[in-house]
This record gives sequence, C-alpha cells and structure tokens, in this order.
Amino acid sequence: MVSLARVVEDRPTPPQVYNWRVYFNAFAATFAAVMIGYDSAFIGTSISLSSFKSEFGLDKLSTTEFNVVSANIVSTFQAGCFFGALFGYPIGYYWGRKYGLFFASIFFNVGSALQVAASFRTGLSIIYAGRVICGLAIGVASNLAPIYVAEIAPPAIRGRLIGLYEFCWQCGGVVGFWINYGTTLHIPAGHKQWLIAFAVQLIPGGLLFIGSLLITESPRWLMSRDRESDALKSLTYLRHLPPDAPYVQEELSETREAIKHERSLAGAGFFGPIRTVCSSRKLLARLALASSLFAWQNATGINAINYYSPTIFKSVGVSGGSSSLLTTGVYGLIKMAGAVIWLMYLIDTLGRRKLFIIGSIGGALSMYYIGAYIAIAQPAEHPTPTLSNGGKSAVAFFYIWTIFYSPTWNGTPWVVSAEFFPQHVRTFTSACSAASNWLYTFIIARFTPQMFTSMGYGVYLLFASLMICSIPFIFFLLPETKRIPLEYMDDLFGADVKPWNAHRIVMARVALDHANKQSVGRAERGMESSDGDSESKQVVEHREVGMR
Repeated sequence: MVSLARVVEDRPTPPQVYNWRVYFNAFAATFAAVMIGYDSAFIGTSISLSSFKSEFGLDKLSTTEFNVVSANIVSTFQAGCFFGALFGYPIGYYWGRKYGLFFASIFFNVGSALQVAASFRTGLSIIYAGRVICGLAIGVASNLAPIYVAEIAPPAIRGRLIGLYEFCWQCGGVVGFWINYGTTLHIPAGHKQWLIAFAVQLIPGGLLFIGSLLITESPRWLMSRDRESDALKSLTYLRHLPPDAPYVQEELSETREAIKHERSLAGAGFFGPIRTVCSSRKLLARLALASSLFAWQNATGINAINYYSPTIFKSVGVSGGSSSLLTTGVYGLIKMAGAVIWLMYLIDTLGRRKLFIIGSIGGALSMYYIGAYIAIAQPAEHPTPTLSNGGKSAVAFFYIWTIFYSPTWNGTPWVVSAEFFPQHVRTFTSACSAASNWLYTFIIARFTPQMFTSMGYGVYLLFASLMICSIPFIFFLLPETKRIPLEYMDDLFGADVKPWNAHRIVMARVALDHANKQSVGRAERGMESSDGDSESKQVVEHREVGMR
C-alpha cells in the first residue's frame, strides 16, 4: 500500500511542511463535495421510489410526463450550481475562501430544510425551491474549495490535497447510493421512507458549517488583500514552521513577487481579473481548455449514470427496485475505491495526462460492449425474472467502466482547473470552470431520460465515441501540471514548449531557479560572515544578474 507520506518534491522541503494542519484544512474545505456526491447518488433513486411517486401523485403520470418531472427535480440543483459558481467569484474576492465556504454551508442547510418540509400538502414546489438554494450553495463551494486547497498546498502534495475533494465526493456518493437501499429494505413504504434520504443532507451541511469556522484563511488570498502579517501568520501555521524559517520566507517572497507582477498585468480591483482574461488570447484559450475538460468528463456518461442509475441498470435487464438499488450501491463502492487509489497514488505519480488517456480508452471499450449487448439482446423487450448471463456481463462491464473512470476522469478535471491559472485571475477563472461543469451537468441531467427513450443503446455508443475523441484532444492540447509550482504555470503555455514536452522543460527551469536561489543565499551568508568580503559580493552580484 502506498503511504500518504511518500511524496516527490519539486525542491528540498522540511518534513514539518507535511503536517496534520494542512491535511485538516484541506479536508474541512473539500468536505463540501460530500454534499455534491450525496445529491448525485440519492436524488435519482429517491424519486424512483414508489413511496415518493405516490406522495406527490407521480404514479398517475405517463412515462413521458414522469421523465419531464424527474428531469426537472434533478436538474434544478445543477441550475442553481451554475449560478452559484458564478457568484463564487465576487464572494471569493471580497470575503475570501474561509467565509465564502461558511456562508455556502448556511445556505445549503436552509435549502435542505425546505426539502425536508415537503409533503403532499406542499407539493413539489418547495422541493424545487430547496434544490435551487442548495445548488447555489454548492456552486459557490465547488468554486472556492479547490482554489483554497490549491493555495494552501505544498506543490509535492497539491494534487493529493485537491484530490480530497474527489474523495469526499465519493464518500457522499456511497452514502447516497446505499441509504435508499437500506430504507427500501427496512422502512415501510410511506412518507418516512423517502424523507430520510432528504433529511440526511443536513448532516454534511452541518459538518461543513463547523469546518469552515475552524480552517485558516488562504495565505495567498491574504497577500492579495495586502494583509501580509496575517498571511505570514497563516502560512507559519499551515507549514508548522517558525516565521523566519527559510522555506516560509522563500514561499512568502515568491507569492509577494507573483502578486506584484500579476497586479502590474491586471490592475487592482474586482474587474481587473475579468479585463485581463478577456483581453488575453492565451488566458482565454487556457480557460476554454479548462472548461472543455468538464465537457469531456460529462461526455463519458458519468452524470447520466449517477443521476439515473436505476434507469441505466434497467436498460441491461436489472429488474426490481431493491435489485436495482443494490447494483447501484456496488457501483458507488467501486467508485469510492477508485477515488482512494487515485488520491493516494495515481494523481501525483502518473500525472494528469496519462490518467485522462487511460480512462478514455478503458471507458470507451466498456461502453461499446454495453451498447452492443443491448442492441443484440434487447433486454428491455425480453424481460426475464433473473438476469441472463449476457446481462451479467453487461453489468460487469459497467463496473469495469467504473474502474477506469473513477481514478481518472472523476476528479482530475477539478485538480487541473484549480492549478491552471495565476493568482490574480484564479478566483474568476475557477468560477468560470466550475460554472461550465454545472452547465454540462445540467444538460445531461435534464435530457438523459429523453435520450434513453429516443436513442436506446445509441446513448452508450455516443458516450464511447466521445471518449475516443477525447484522447487526441488531451495529447495535443493539455500540458502536464503535476508538481509544477503555481508560479510557473504560465511557463507551461509558453511559445517555446509543446503540451507533450512542457512538463519536462518547466521542471528543469524550476530546479535551476531553486539552485540559483540557494547559491545566492549561500554567497550572501558567506559575505556576511566574512564582514563584507569583496569577492563574495561580486559573486552575489554576478549571480543576481544571471537570474534576472
């Protein structure tokens, strides 16, 4: 088993830097993803329960009418997330990451409480309202949490810490998938059966509220607000080192210089980053690239499976409510296991590009098999009391698809979008990236029922073909970002590098720059110890000119 303490460093780093504080703060912030994962898992199965349908009169609707209602219930959440992600920019700019997550937790709990208050007397309108409010809160959190973690993380474990977001997502998903299975088996059909799953949302919402009060503010955000003393205090706490430690002073100096340079490009104020991005073809191209990763992620079919898993498994012949929920629950466990492997080992060793390509190849082959089986066997037209051998093989390939998808495409786009951009535009670009994710998710969630009704097995062939198309896109356009310090991200997109060799070239620059700084530091200390020796002074001046 790979140890969480094993890291590959971009420079010599004191062991105190990899302490419980940075892990705790990252976990507390990314806990917002538990609520996202839980929603994606529970809502589709909850509205498919006969108790929910009878409570709100949905059992009297035709298949087409029920598809519209279920799509509306599911997609109002994503619509709220889209706008919440955009609102995350001004919230993150003015209030910071800590208090942005704090207010997001409050709104999420309000929205969850509204959904719990729903019944046949209120109708579905209060559920719609609650899901929109929850979506707004999650949109803000999905913007700010990855940014916060990227800004507090040491480069060697940045992917792992941002990956906690994905781990929390899958933890929420497992609970969501299994809670409906448990209530179906042990709670009699009625109001309480479907209400329990809605009420559980308040638990992660409350824990995020507590966690947001305990975390420290991002040192980078504090520096961007000219609060250097607070930034130093936060940084020393996170790095578990004294304020005068060379590592702390070097990181503080790099951040200060980066922000100074970025302000000279963007200008101060709320609209400076917006003007900078909109006036730069390079940044717009980078933003389009980050946004496209979420489009390709949704093109794998993940959100169609997450939100409509009972429909998906029914298409291959899984019949019966409890059987469908059990199959879905196993799917959730596999996703979580893949997320753990991704978090502990893959993201900071294999890197981002290889994970995307491997996930697309394995996922496409699995989807092609499932589509071919449905086209040939037509299980929906020939239902059987037990799953046939062919149906079992199709379910097995669903699980194989999950094994390829979970440790690759599931969380890696969030890591990359949190890394891609310089500090002075990061909050704005993260808002755009997160909003694009929720836009694509909304489209899938809103139209998946209609797609399966009209396209049948063609949906699987479509997702498989899109995954194949993503492979050349990743190879030719996406540079590798693992272990690249945030201050060097611009170098990955320089004119002298190509996406397939950018990582090697930039890491060589990083190593050279750190070596030069250490040489200068040693020369300066030697100069001081020799009481102003002229030869040492000349060495320092010569090397400073070389660095410039």
